[in-house]
Amino acid sequence: MSSYNGETFLDEQLESIEAQKDVQTRILVRDDGSSDHTRDILDQWQQKTNLKWYSGENIGPARSFMDLLRQAGDSCYYAFSDQDDYWLSDKLKVAVDKLESYEKRPALYFCQTELVDKNLNRVSSVIIHPRLTFGESLVYQFVGGCTMVMNRALRDIILKYDPKYLSMHDVWIYDVAQAIGAHVVFDHTPHILYRQHGGNVTGQSTSVMTEWKHRTGRLVKRDLHSRSKVAQEIYTGFYSMMPEENKSILSDFIAGKTHLKQRLRLFSDRRFRCSDRETYRNFQLAVLMNIY
Repeated sequence: MSSYNGETFLDEQLESIEAQKDVQTRILVRDDGSSDHTRDILDQWQQKTNLKWYSGENIGPARSFMDLLRQAGDSCYYAFSDQDDYWLSDKLKVAVDKLESYEKRPALYFCQTELVDKNLNRVSSVIIHPRLTFGESLVYQFVGGCTMVMNRALRDIILKYDPKYLSMHDVWIYDVAQAIGAHVVFDHTPHILYRQHGGNVTGQSTSVMTEWKHRTGRLVKRDLHSRSKVAQEIYTGFYSMMPEENKSILSDFIAGKTHLKQRLRLFSDRRFRCSDRETYRNFQLAVLMNIY
């Protein structure tokens, strides 16, 4: 868990982790420079439970979570936790059951989220139906890190390379998992209450207008060239480990940045189709403008 000024919901989230059934858990928290009572709460939990925490300078959630992954030590499985959600009691057991037969092969699990308000009352959720392809992963950023569980084999591979460009830790890990041909499991059943309270670092919108503003903003500002930057980082760090089909997908994707004919091919290349039509249309527009 990466914490930052999380005093409001931190106790409740930690309680939900402690209540996980049929698994043994160790909690490691990196505090990303909190100025509220978050560290006092962590001290209390460290004294009474199997929780350890350490502090660092404010580097943002992506780098903070990656540092946690490096510091976590040896374990069979690794899961990310936000500081403000609520885990259903079967969250980790379900993930472990789906991953345990892939002990020697890198494997990743994630699930659908169920949106709730600040008081854990359920609200309308955005339902995803990912295609689970490498091409889609380069186009569509839909994975919630708070639902992810990976095995040791995948964690060890992820830590072989430290990307210079890192948008979010969950997007990066999912993209690398798809690139190297890891076993990826998506669970359509939610096992986490994903709290929306206005202070989230990232979140899901339930308003159509808000969602459109979010998509447009990503296209013209925040995600300018981000897809190709991620692709280049994957190429630098993991190309030699990738299956031939994925090498071809990645090479064509990167080549589109400098070759007009290849970029025009990307516009209709079925390998990059994704399950969200609007995201795919935004990608096509970004390709034409060469800002993907």
